[in-house]
Amino acid sequence: MIPQLHHSPGQTDLTRKFLQQLKHHGFTGDIGQRYADRLSMATDNSIYQNLPDAILFPKSLQDIVTITQLAATETYRKITFTPRGGGTGTNGQSLTNGIVVDLSRHMRGILDFNAEEGWVRVEAGVVKDQLNSWLKPQGFFFAPELSTSNRATIGGMISTDASGQGSLVYGKTSTHVLGLRAVLLNGEVIDTAPLSRQQAEITGQGTSQEAKIYREVMSSCLDNRALIEQKFPKLNRFLTGYDLRHVFSAQDECFDLTRILCGAEGSLAFIAEATLNVLPIPKVRQLVNIKYDSFDSALRNAPFLVEAKALSVETVDSTVLNLAREDIVWHSVSELITEVEGQVMQGINLVEFAGDDLEQVEQQVAELCQKLDQLRETQQAGVIGYQCCRALDQVEKIYAMRKKAVGLLGNAKGRAKPIPFVEDTAVPPEHLADYITEFRAILDNHNLSYGMFGHVDAGVLHVRPALDMTLPEHHQLMLTLSDQVAKLTRSYGGLLWGEHGKGYRSAYSADFFGPELYEQLRRIKTVFDPDNRLNPGKICQPLNNDTPLLAIDSPTRGAFDRQIPVVVRESWRGAMDCNGNGLCFNFDVNSPMCPSMKVTRDRIHSPKGRATLVREWLRLLSEQNIDPDSLDSSTGFSLRSLSQKVKNSWGANKNEYDFSHEVKESMNGCLACKACATQCPIKIDVPAFRARFLELYHTRYLRPVADHIVANIEPLLPVMAKAPQAVNFLLAKPWVNQLSRRYVGMVDLPALSHPTLRRQLSGHSALTTTLEDLQGMSTEQRAHYVVVVQDPFTSFYEANLVNDLVQLITVLGFKPVLLPFVPNGKPQQVKGFLKRFARTAKKSAEVLNRVAALQVPMVGTDPALVLCYRDEYKLLGCARGGFKVLLAHEWLKTVTLPTERSPEAQEHWYLFSHCTEVTALPSASVQWQDIFAQFGATLHTINAGCCGMAGTYGHEARNLENSRNIFGLSWQPQLADKPIERCLATGFSCRSQVKRFGGDKIKHPLQALLQMARQRS
Repeated sequence: MIPQLHHSPGQTDLTRKFLQQLKHHGFTGDIGQRYADRLSMATDNSIYQNLPDAILFPKSLQDIVTITQLAATETYRKITFTPRGGGTGTNGQSLTNGIVVDLSRHMRGILDFNAEEGWVRVEAGVVKDQLNSWLKPQGFFFAPELSTSNRATIGGMISTDASGQGSLVYGKTSTHVLGLRAVLLNGEVIDTAPLSRQQAEITGQGTSQEAKIYREVMSSCLDNRALIEQKFPKLNRFLTGYDLRHVFSAQDECFDLTRILCGAEGSLAFIAEATLNVLPIPKVRQLVNIKYDSFDSALRNAPFLVEAKALSVETVDSTVLNLAREDIVWHSVSELITEVEGQVMQGINLVEFAGDDLEQVEQQVAELCQKLDQLRETQQAGVIGYQCCRALDQVEKIYAMRKKAVGLLGNAKGRAKPIPFVEDTAVPPEHLADYITEFRAILDNHNLSYGMFGHVDAGVLHVRPALDMTLPEHHQLMLTLSDQVAKLTRSYGGLLWGEHGKGYRSAYSADFFGPELYEQLRRIKTVFDPDNRLNPGKICQPLNNDTPLLAIDSPTRGAFDRQIPVVVRESWRGAMDCNGNGLCFNFDVNSPMCPSMKVTRDRIHSPKGRATLVREWLRLLSEQNIDPDSLDSSTGFSLRSLSQKVKNSWGANKNEYDFSHEVKESMNGCLACKACATQCPIKIDVPAFRARFLELYHTRYLRPVADHIVANIEPLLPVMAKAPQAVNFLLAKPWVNQLSRRYVGMVDLPALSHPTLRRQLSGHSALTTTLEDLQGMSTEQRAHYVVVVQDPFTSFYEANLVNDLVQLITVLGFKPVLLPFVPNGKPQQVKGFLKRFARTAKKSAEVLNRVAALQVPMVGTDPALVLCYRDEYKLLGCARGGFKVLLAHEWLKTVTLPTERSPEAQEHWYLFSHCTEVTALPSASVQWQDIFAQFGATLHTINAGCCGMAGTYGHEARNLENSRNIFGLSWQPQLADKPIERCLATGFSCRSQVKRFGGDKIKHPLQALLQMARQRS
């Protein structure tokens, strides 16, 4: 039996007192102080881990003012604060053991927009892609690009002065920040904007904190102008952190304090709002994908490409390309990055041209292609081929693959994973190839593998050496490499921080700046934050403060994981492999990735959060010398174990602490949709380790009644279907629903099909033909048959759909055979009844393998159940017989379909696909379109996220509100402007959810095909 985990590092008494007072002072935001909340903020996209004392989620500027005003009182002057955005930093910028102030949950408002003047005003928590999605209908976009744009916040971009692809033309984030509204730690609100020197001098008069800041910054910049010009490199990726060089204009006549705050990593003030310059969207974008025989050739060819006056030149090495080939993203770009016959592609350069003049852009592309043809024909520069992407969707698909490169590197095989710690160096572009040659020599001397990609036009390359940070020797090697790369980069006149800010690497700042200029940075820090309370340990310390900066060898995630035995780490790789890239924080409501995160905005309800909690749960078990895998074989039911579970559950109801409860709450929010298993670049399969955790958790605590009902639903349904009218009569009674909600925890249970499936198919040969009949036929005779595999939901709740599948098979000239219902076991697996699921799967696989031996196609209707045969059965080893159950569209693609136009051809259909199907079978929607086209009809695939039902999730009372809200994120608005009779959905749960919250029943696509086939005939 799993032990009770009492361990939970407590907050300081001072923090607890501060949080209590904060509520009394009118703070309206959320406060996170449970261990799970704090753990979810203990990591970012870096290698480090630092447990905060609490997390604050302000809802407004006034909330930030409330925090800072209380913090300024003498009682709380020892508390430190660190602002946080999307948590995408690769250098630990937002990690702290103080209080995290997270602006991403609530402060996501787009406040004002002026198209004529080309600016927009936003709150700091707005996500970059969210902003551009909002601006797109207006014809504008916010230019700075970065690979984490679907979860990185504007506040975070400002704090690290982020930039990426296209920076030679568009510059960095600071280039586009027109003004900021920031809150100082004493509660003062300041607004920054470009001022004349005279206006700045006037602002600097007085005794306010703002006035002191203006005086100090002006003095530092003017008195040290020559030194600043000497030390700040003349690179596109100029030095981030207190940008003294750009505070004044070239003639020192215009002063802008904004440039000090951009890149300050939250160490000077809280960025609450920003006014941003926005640009008209280019009317034309085209891309040339150039292929090379070596990565060195790609790097050395970059200056030649920059001369073509392109918007950007990006590079990707073969390591990243090979990982992309194994990822779901490859299906979208495989035709755009084809192999060159007889050649091995070792690297690619992506050259993009953009503008408003189509003829000019096409001429630029043509001129480059002509030069590339010459290089290829003369076998120069390592060019072995190229492809042009002239359509916007092609360009965006290429960049989607490129953006996923960071996460893909984390999916490298083996225990050593490419990690960020020297991964955004910048050198003059003309020296990049030589620099990388020496860089690679350093790594090769240590026999390390690594992946590379980056912005060669700006001299920035992302290099991630593969290390196993659970090994002490690799931790030491990380330090050695950091020092060697820092020294190498300085020798080329470059920067260690070309893109992602300093964070824990601030320790190298003094060497790069030199003592005189570094003192000026410390003066800036002093006037803003004299007590070193804002993100301490980053960039520099105030004067007269000896607190050291955070060290490069600060505690890492690997150091905590090291405490878990290797055998346990290997067994729980699903949770252990999460590298923190945060793609699961994707803001896009139409993305299937993690609906629970989207609806709650709570990071414990994300794949990353859940993986983090399970890692800590495993570590705490290891502290007690408990091997969780040894509990898998624990004895089954006994009165003694039941008695102990009752006692433990009673204690849990009395609020006896157990960290396992916090992990359980996180798991309860998971819809088990499995989008993470394919959408996450590391392929973190939360439902898999969630099921294992639930099984172990319930060796100690009683299961809710609902779990037992779900686990037994498949054997119960055939019994209930013997009297469907009586069951439905009871379910329709309000008092039954009330009892169910209160004592069972289930709501809105669906009615059983009446008439039943067997009644609907009465007299049809599909019922009378048996497996024994098929066995007695010849191979030629069996070629005309199709076996319909039942699932519990469509067969007993939507029997008309199975009947329609039988009819469609018949109409298409085949002979259907209805396989007797055999439980699939998916409900048992979802709820963590893993031993029972294994027994169910074994029995089901035996039947399906018998059918497979007959070489007759097997077809099922529900994606979640059919895909269970391929995924969960495979993990159990139950799919070894080679059986494969096809979904309807997969079978239809194998047969000859009618080509006559349907009378319905003028009408359009709209397909809403099941989220599991969308992610596991990315080509399914295109295949459905092809099938409908053969029937002479037009099918539009709708980009929508999760419907919010996800099997039985939406029927559980505790999930009702979230289920409704998830439906409202994307499905409800997408359905609102379409004729409901033309909307189709592949998932049973999806159709049920539409009926529950939309009031109308929608069809499965095969039912639309049957309708068209009948009308044609």
